[in-house]
Amino acid sequence: MKIAAFAAAALVAGCFAAAPALAYDGTNCRAPGNCWEPKPGYPDQVAGSKYDPQHDPMELNKQSESIKGMEARNAQRVAHFKKTGEWVYDVEEIPAE
Repeated sequence: MKIAAFAAAALVAGCFAAAPALAYDGTNCRAPGNCWEPKPGYPDQVAGSKYDPQHDPMELNKQSESIKGMEARNAQRVAHFKKTGEWVYDVEEIPAE
């Protein structure tokens, strides 16, 4: 009797756990898997609206500048390794020639 009650309780708990997956989420899908739609009031064109992030070009340029510096240091390390066979991590320690 206790096993049947436990099984029934587990079944009811499982049904409640699966219920949110079956709930309607309010989207209208144009095609299967293409269900994104903007919230009401969101503009069709983001550029120029209050949702436009307007990133500073200098801030966006920081990462590309650091990558260029990293590639230059790696080129110095590889050139020194090909010449001497010794790997030097710190480019300041590579002797100038």
